[in-house]
Amino acid sequence: MTRPNKNAVLYRMVMEKHICPFGLKARHLLERKGYVVEDHWLETREQTDAFKREHEVKTTPQVFIGGQRIGGYTDLRRFLHLDVHDPEARTYTPVFAVFLTAAAIAIAASWAVIGTAWTLTTAEWFVSIAMMLLAMLKLQDVEKFSSMFLGYDLLAQRYVPYAYAYPFLEWGAGALMTAHALLVIAIPVSLFIGTIGATSVFHAVYVQKRELKCACVGGSANVPLGFVSLTENLFMVGMGLWMLAHAVT
Repeated sequence: MTRPNKNAVLYRMVMEKHICPFGLKARHLLERKGYVVEDHWLETREQTDAFKREHEVKTTPQVFIGGQRIGGYTDLRRFLHLDVHDPEARTYTPVFAVFLTAAAIAIAASWAVIGTAWTLTTAEWFVSIAMMLLAMLKLQDVEKFSSMFLGYDLLAQRYVPYAYAYPFLEWGAGALMTAHALLVIAIPVSLFIGTIGATSVFHAVYVQKRELKCACVGGSANVPLGFVSLTENLFMVGMGLWMLAHAVT
């Protein structure tokens, strides 16, 4: 026999043009935790509004366990002692995702083109592809990126258009370095923006000791400005110097 405290009642919106994603998440989480779910669909706006008035709530879904209203999906996670996403929490996850993806693409390309995964070209592609991926994230919302970038970049603070040009310069340099084409353009651009960026990050974080969000993955993530941000710029400098050394030998 199922224990009473393992029964749950769920009210969620399931309409012709809208199925509440948090309702689906709540049902999945309850079932994963061993609850038998009594799943009630709110199929019209009138039903939904009436339910909210009856239970004096502002949102759906709503979960009830043992006759007690637990609340929505986030409240359910708290009830089950699970982590709750904090949009203000600092995280390096977006940067790690970019670097991991760049590494996977570089290894796959090297395997397909050269026949082996581990070559110097793999390392070059890793850096240049990472530059393109980071620039792509910035290009999703250049206005938001530029606002964050202006908070610490020393050149952008003196010449605002540089904040708008930066993601295009980073993407272009990365693309040319990936193709080993027009290095006479790619190398100076990489060295220039990498040096300015590294100097700006070092000045803001280690000299002024400011706590800022990094614009490295665009304006949507709460990545702290610091070592990872400095690494991005040092990668660009290192890549520029590496290719310059090979170009003159």
